[in-house]
Amino acid sequence: MKEKIESYFQINELGSTIGRELLAGFTTFISMAYILFVNPSVLGDSGMDKGAVFTATAIASAIGCILMGLYAKYPIATAPALGINAFFTYSVCIGMKVPWQTALAGVLIASVIFLLITIFKLRELIIDAIPANLKYAISAGIGLFIAFIGLEDGGIIVADKSTLVALGSFSGTTWLTIFGLVVTAILLVRRVPGNIFIGMAATAILGMVTGMIKLPTAVVSGAPSLKPTFLVAVQHIGNINSMQLVVVVLTFLLVTFFDTAGTLVGLAQQAGFMKDNKMPRVGKALLSDSTAMTAGALLGTSPVGAYVESSAGIAVGGRSGLTAVVTGVLFIFGMFFSPLLSVVTNQVTAPALIIVGVLMAQNMKKVEWDKMEIAIPSFLILLGMPLTYSISDGLALGVIAYPITMIAAKRGKEVHPIMYALFLVFLLFFWILNN
Repeated sequence: MKEKIESYFQINELGSTIGRELLAGFTTFISMAYILFVNPSVLGDSGMDKGAVFTATAIASAIGCILMGLYAKYPIATAPALGINAFFTYSVCIGMKVPWQTALAGVLIASVIFLLITIFKLRELIIDAIPANLKYAISAGIGLFIAFIGLEDGGIIVADKSTLVALGSFSGTTWLTIFGLVVTAILLVRRVPGNIFIGMAATAILGMVTGMIKLPTAVVSGAPSLKPTFLVAVQHIGNINSMQLVVVVLTFLLVTFFDTAGTLVGLAQQAGFMKDNKMPRVGKALLSDSTAMTAGALLGTSPVGAYVESSAGIAVGGRSGLTAVVTGVLFIFGMFFSPLLSVVTNQVTAPALIIVGVLMAQNMKKVEWDKMEIAIPSFLILLGMPLTYSISDGLALGVIAYPITMIAAKRGKEVHPIMYALFLVFLLFFWILNN
């Protein structure tokens, strides 16, 4: 069995081991397990049943992860994406007063379109057309973005009315983040295997010992019923009958499309998968996440996409699809061990996100900074992702700037026609978001 697993996932060829892949899968799961609690909380505000959303989140995540691992053979996990779930609840359901059942139907339609453009390889063509310099900037930008999330989650930086952000108060649970960051950093510098996971475990243990993290009240609990949300999207497709709702569908489609594209490229750069500026098996990876998005809509959750937290598993050595399969299986088990997951607080995952940000930011050195036509769009991507709190928005800023700077440098003929098309698409994208 061991030989079959190693052969199927090409673990030896990738310079990994089964043990390392298992640890990477577990690390990825621990890094993103918060979505099991955050997604029901956000979608619950739209009126959806939180228990059903919890189960739908776990199953949709598992489907995407296992598909990504077995079919595409990448160590990339999927789950309902943050940001788009907030758009679902606060912009569509609360802001536009659209019933959650209708909004879920909009997600289903966007998912089917997503699946079709993936099958016809349109997404693959777009990803291949993005220049290498911008791909390095995307990877590094995602690193800055997730480090920013980690600093915020850990309380090291906070919102400020005067300066937008400021240094937080070093008190209470913030010290857990600082402890985890110091421990993980030391382990990383000392090249201790599994450094990120050990740092997270040490932080969780300290939190429980000091009382900053509540001990779990139970070990096992039953999975909540899916009945309140299962196939509701299908039953309400007929409600998508106005231009306003068509715009909602397009927004679900565009945001998920470019969030996932940016994330896949960034993670592939981090793991060293890119060859001649192309991501091998990208079609299979895209088909895996679009299938998971469709399954998620049917089960009852907001759009599913590739997760930047996969970088935590990649950072501890995950290189094969076995990493994603392990993460998917753990999501299934997570439905029944939800009380134990309560110890994985923001302060536990924050140090891991910050350290992974450091690792991904190393791609900045590969950008041709001495050429301003490259430096400007790359910089907008790097800065745009954390400051707009969106991978797709940051990507849009760079893609819009790229043709302009290249034409100004009299290099317009070097720009791929698809990049000119994306220039127009992103202008439309911003228009939709602001109208």
